[in-house]
This record gives sequence, C-alpha cells and structure tokens, in this order.
Amino acid sequence: MSCGSWMAAPSPLKLSPPSPLQRNKNGVSSSFLCCGHRSDQKSRAADLALSILHDSLEASGIDTKHARAAREGFCEQIGRLTEINGDTSIAISKGPDLARTALFIAAEDDSLVSHSSVPLPVEAFIERLDDLSMGFCPLYMPPSHSPPEVFLANLERYFYVHKGFHRPNVMSDSRALYLHSVLTCRLGSAVMLSLIYSEMLKMLRICGFLDFDVEIYFPHDLLSLPRGYHKQKSKLSDQPHIMTAKSLLVEILRDLKDAFWPFQYNKSNSLFLRAAYAANHVRGPSFASESYSEPCSNVSGLEIASAKAAQHRIGRGVWTSVRFGDMRRALAACERLILLAADYHDLRDYAVLLYHCGHYEECLHYLKLYKSSKSQGMHIKRSQTSMDEEIEEDAVEKMMARVILILGEEGWGKQTVSNSYWGDNSEPW
Repeated sequence: MSCGSWMAAPSPLKLSPPSPLQRNKNGVSSSFLCCGHRSDQKSRAADLALSILHDSLEASGIDTKHARAAREGFCEQIGRLTEINGDTSIAISKGPDLARTALFIAAEDDSLVSHSSVPLPVEAFIERLDDLSMGFCPLYMPPSHSPPEVFLANLERYFYVHKGFHRPNVMSDSRALYLHSVLTCRLGSAVMLSLIYSEMLKMLRICGFLDFDVEIYFPHDLLSLPRGYHKQKSKLSDQPHIMTAKSLLVEILRDLKDAFWPFQYNKSNSLFLRAAYAANHVRGPSFASESYSEPCSNVSGLEIASAKAAQHRIGRGVWTSVRFGDMRRALAACERLILLAADYHDLRDYAVLLYHCGHYEECLHYLKLYKSSKSQGMHIKRSQTSMDEEIEEDAVEKMMARVILILGEEGWGKQTVSNSYWGDNSEPW
C-alpha cells in the first residue's frame, strides 16, 4: 500500500476489547468526549477508564494497585460533577468533595513515584484539613454580629499570618502543587490556597459560624493571595476571578501537567510543540532532516541537545528528574484532564506523550479523537486560544502521517515497541 493511500484513508483502529476490570482500554470514548456531562452520573462514572499508563506500567512489572485505587477515587468524585455544580463557585460547591479529589490526585502521583507499599493516607489529611478549619474558632473568631469584612479579615490573618500559608517563590516547586504537601509545608499555589480557603469556609458554615455568603477572589498573578469578600458586594469585574468546582480541578491538573512535562526547554512554545519538535530531532535521521530542512527553521543547538538528552534518559528508563519533568506524572495529569473533558487539546497533548512512549496505536487513536472533537462544533470548551495554532495543526498532521507509516511498516510489533519505553530499569534512581 502506498504512503498516499495510508494518509488519505487511514484504516480504523482495531484495539483489543477491554476486560471488565480495565473498562475502556483506550481511555474514553469519543461520545463521552463530545457530549460533556451526562445526566446519569453512575453511567458516566462507569465509563471512566483506569488508564493506558497503569496498564503499561503493570505490563512492565510495576505494581499499580495503589495508583489504580486512587484513580478510581478520583473518577468517583468527578462522576458527581454536573453542568450546574461544576460551574458553581468553590465557596458553595455541593458536587464532588474537592479536597478529597485533590488528595486522590496526590495519592496516585505519590504511588507512581514513591514505590511505597502503603497508599497516601487520604483520610488523615482530610482530618488535618478539618483541624485547620476548626483551629480558627478559639483564636480568631470575632464577636457576634461583627461585619463580614471583620470575619474574613480575621480568617485571613489566621490562615496567612498565624498559620503561615504562602505562595512559593519558584513556580516549579512541586510541593506547592499537591494538597497533602501544602498542608504539611504550608507552601501552596494559588489554586491550592483557594481550595483550602474554600474548605475552611465550608466547615465554618456547617458548624454555624458563618451566616453570610462569601466569594473567593482567585488571583491570576504570581504573588497575590486568594481573598474572601462579601458576595453582596461583588462587582462584575470580579467574575473572571471566581473559581468554579470544575475549573479548580482543571487548574490543579494543568499545573501538574506544566510542571512535569518531560520537555522543559523553550517555554515560549506550547507543551505540544516542545514534544513534537523533540520527536523530530530524536526519531531517526529522516525525521531530523525533515525538521532541519524547513526554510525558516530556527531550532537552536540547545533545543536539539535537550531533545537528544531527553531521549537518552528515556532509553535508559530514567523517567523523572527535578529539572526535566516526569513522564509518569505528565501522563497521569493528561489522562485525568481527558476524564474531566475540559479541553480537546488535552487529547493531542496526551497523544504526543504516548508517541514518545512507543504506544503508536493509542497515539493515533487520540489524535483522531482530537481532530473529531475539534471538528464536531468544538463542544468541549477550550481554555485559551493558541497563537501558534497553525504551526500546531501542521505538527499534528505530520505526527499522524508519521504514526500511520510506523504502524504500516512490515515487521512492526506492538508488544515490542509499547513495552520498550519503561525499559529494564524503570526506577527513578
């Protein structure tokens, strides 16, 4: 079959049917991705898959029991998201337990990197969060009938001064991205501090200490702290700074995806383009020459060296590094973002990581889902508009053509390629 026929009419994938335990081997169906929320929450939760990541690790002899349990907990919580409670403020959200969901995210990632024989104690950190909330009462509770501004000022004095919660000076500090480490180190990103703030408000309201409506102002700069204000005094200009239940979970996962993306050079490019360019530079001379021969190519020697270094680390099974990302946690973040159905670009980003892991069939599957989701009215909301959209779409087309050719090569074996990524030495040390 000619290259032209492969590219003009790619044959549909014939993936193996999933077992009942795995539910859906390829992640999620296109119908789920294009339909957003379902009215039947139980049906939706049943469709949420475990992951290609877990299956791949387990096939390489790595125990994923705790990671799978944490993912199931995450899926159970987001299964409670509806169009209504997903778009309500975190200060009043009554859908999923946001703190528990964030801890399930932390528990899965902890299992992926710690190799611990015991799971992260989610319930213990829930209790710690409750204790933090109740600690406000004996120390800073204002007199009865105090104005809302006094109550909130005291709460923030307790949270940011007495307890010392603050934002990190370095955005790449991973301690600020997980709820359990934020509660321990008192160092958190804006989204994590907003989550803790909202949980304190909920606990104080349950106990009867809060009798007015509060909104949380989420800062979009690198220094400011989340602040509460009386909802009756809110302004139209405050709307972009209101964090909803779904947007909070998306923000948590986006922070993790950015922090652990395995290709950290050239921050001016999108995550996808960095990974796509790396694929050009390290996947053989024909692909490298394809990239270098472009007339306006401005690829630096540092980018080429970084891409080759990343590939060398991948070949040795070194999957995590302080400065160069973490393939496992990047894949996990992508999978959870896809389950949230937040942005169809997550399908594309997930696909390029699968490409680097040698999962070519799955890569093509998700690239097709990305293109179909984009063409079907762009039903899934897009978080932002990329300035390099044409370049990105061109890279998507080239990657699809390349994967189709790889799958069409005589003698290509799925099992050999897909298991080669983790290698014989998949430990982080």
